[in-house]
Amino acid sequence: MESIMIMPVNRTDQDVSVRERFRNLKIGNRNQVFVAATKGVKAGVFYDLAEIAGMSDKELASTINLSARTVSNYKDARRAFEPVYGEHLLKLVALYIKGEEIFGNVSEFNYWLNKPLWKSTSKPLDWLITPGGVDLAMEEIEKIAQGYPI
Repeated sequence: MESIMIMPVNRTDQDVSVRERFRNLKIGNRNQVFVAATKGVKAGVFYDLAEIAGMSDKELASTINLSARTVSNYKDARRAFEPVYGEHLLKLVALYIKGEEIFGNVSEFNYWLNKPLWKSTSKPLDWLITPGGVDLAMEEIEKIAQGYPI
């Protein structure tokens, strides 16, 4: 798998938080993520997350195990993602919401995602290719929020 490097975000409207951008998504817990994924996640969520995260469409599509062309086809057909891809995408949105909250901004969170963990060559960014890996990254952020060293 090719390596992804998330770049700092250069938004024109710095006052819009990730939480605010996705305020209409009800993804506060696992059950809500599941329900939202089964109801259908539109491609607009994908493109909004790519913009906020500073990822190209190709990088984010690869992260959720799709091609950028497939994502574009979903958008053009105005179809919702299949639940497995929608769930992965929603978990990434929730991760970015929490990351911005804990680290103060998306740029700092992206820095953390690209930094190998203590005594490891593994970076949290490497985990994001599976929903379970997103859960692991969320657990690490929760530890940081609770005051554990990083």
